[in-house]
Amino acid sequence: MTDAPEPRITLHPHSSRVRVVIDGTLLADTTHAIELRERGYPPRQYLPRDDVRMDLLTPSETVTYCPFKGDASYYSFGEHQDVAWSYERPKGEIGEIGGRLVFYQGVSE
Repeated sequence: MTDAPEPRITLHPHSSRVRVVIDGTLLADTTHAIELRERGYPPRQYLPRDDVRMDLLTPSETVTYCPFKGDASYYSFGEHQDVAWSYERPKGEIGEIGGRLVFYQGVSE
């Protein structure tokens, strides 16, 4: 009997506080993130919209496709283009990230 291979993508509770600040403006502050771990990529924290200042973000025209997660929509903040993205209808067993936002690494505190 062989062990099943580790899934390409796994979701984990992320109990640490996640804050996102850009140009001195607090855009997100949560202790309810979900961490997505994908083989070959750094872990990403997906934040609930209720903990993100959506009123300060502008939907972008950028859309990307991931064969494992689906279509991602992007958001900008002022002159900072595409600082965050969201999978509105993620594929498969990662549905829990649907509608949550993830910010590019380097803007979180």
